[in-house]
Amino acid sequence: MNKFDSLLKPTIFLSALLLAAAGCGGGGGGSNAPISTTGSPTAAGAGTGVGGAGHGPAPVNLASAGNYVILAETAITNIPSSAVTGDVGSTGTGAAIDLTCPEVTGVIYQFDAAGAPCFTQASAALTTAKGDKDLAYTDANSRAPDYTELGAGDIGGLNLGPATYKWGTGLLIPTNVTLTGGPNDVWIFQIAQGLTVAPGVQVILAGGALPQNIFWATFAAADFDTTTQFKGVVISASSIVLKTGATLNGRLLAGTQVTLDQNAVTQP
Repeated sequence: MNKFDSLLKPTIFLSALLLAAAGCGGGGGGSNAPISTTGSPTAAGAGTGVGGAGHGPAPVNLASAGNYVILAETAITNIPSSAVTGDVGSTGTGAAIDLTCPEVTGVIYQFDAAGAPCFTQASAALTTAKGDKDLAYTDANSRAPDYTELGAGDIGGLNLGPATYKWGTGLLIPTNVTLTGGPNDVWIFQIAQGLTVAPGVQVILAGGALPQNIFWATFAAADFDTTTQFKGVVISASSIVLKTGATLNGRLLAGTQVTLDQNAVTQP
């Protein structure tokens, strides 16, 4: 070793430390700065997609509405047989719930007098849950959007990261859509009109994403066509319709009626 080597080595070591410190992230998966997108969406594929790299927005607070896998204000109709896992409730009076005990793994909460053994009268709790549902809908729609009018209201084929997405129109999902993120990541979809999901379409969760962290807030009806496989919490100011054979892992919280037709609905 000559005298120049002894002088250079400490300098090189210090430079390496500074470069390493500059390259270290602060946790949370990286930056998630708000982005507004109105152009053509990015198609799903390796290393591609739309959405922030962080955790997205904070979850929507469902409060007591989160105690129900299905909660409807006026009625829950059903063509048997469906399979519902979780508690069910409606603030509608009379024969407002069309499910039978064998179809529900949970408790059916009815606004007025209870009927079959799995039915429980709970008008006060249901009234509170309805109010919490309405607050959750307002909360979901009050978040500042990261993306607006993505795909002009058509997100079929996209790979979406955690973020808040907003449309001033209805939202159409004609082909499979993928949501990629971790178990703490959150998606909020603000839909000014209705949500329409085509037959057989799947919402695919990747990277550990969880259905309880996905919120679809729609002003008009949410319509799930035959054999769709949907994920997330659907909060509609109007009705929610599941057509024959459609399945959902999440929750159905409706401002009016939930319609079932030989469906499987499972709470996350």
